[in-house]
Amino acid sequence: MELKGKIAVFCSASFDIDSQYNKVARDFVRAASLRGYGIVTGGTVKGTMGEISDELHSCGGYHLGVIPRFMEQYVYPELSEVIWTDTMAQRKTLLRKDTCAVVALPGGIGTLDEVVETFALVHLKQYDGKIFVLDHEGFYEPLKRLLEHYVRTGMMTEETMAKMKFVRTSEELLDMLEE
Repeated sequence: MELKGKIAVFCSASFDIDSQYNKVARDFVRAASLRGYGIVTGGTVKGTMGEISDELHSCGGYHLGVIPRFMEQYVYPELSEVIWTDTMAQRKTLLRKDTCAVVALPGGIGTLDEVVETFALVHLKQYDGKIFVLDHEGFYEPLKRLLEHYVRTGMMTEETMAKMKFVRTSEELLDMLEE
C-alpha cells in the first residue's frame, strides 16, 4: 500500500507511566496506520515507543525508527526501516524529515523538547508539516496555558499559537490532518 504520508510521533520512553497513555498511543498509531499513514518514532523497545512498535508490527503498519547509535541495544527488531544517527540533534531533525505532521503524545522532557523545537521551526517556516498535541485527559493543559500566557504578554502572536493544534482524540487529530 502506498502511504498517504508519514507522521512523526513524539512519546515517552518510560516504563513507569500509567497504562492509559500507552493505550492512547497504540490506538492512535493503529488508526493512523489504517488510514494509510506511516509512523516515524525513536524506534526503541522502551516505554510507549515499544508499545507503538508492537502495535504497528501487529497491524502491519509502516514504522521508521530513527535511532542514535548509542541506543543500539534498544532498537525494536521489527521496524520497517531504520535510520542511524550519531547524535540526538540529528535524530530530532530526521524524525521530522519528509513528514506531513508531528504528533506529541503524553511524554516527558524529551517529548517536550521535540514538540517545542518543532513548534519553533513551524513559526520560523523551517518545517511545513502540521503540529498536533494529543491532549489526553488534559495532559498538556499546562503547556497550553503557558503558550496562552505568551500570547497575553505579547511574546507570541495568536497566529503562531494557532499553528499548534491541541486535540483530545485520535480521530479528531486524523480528521484535522486530512482537512
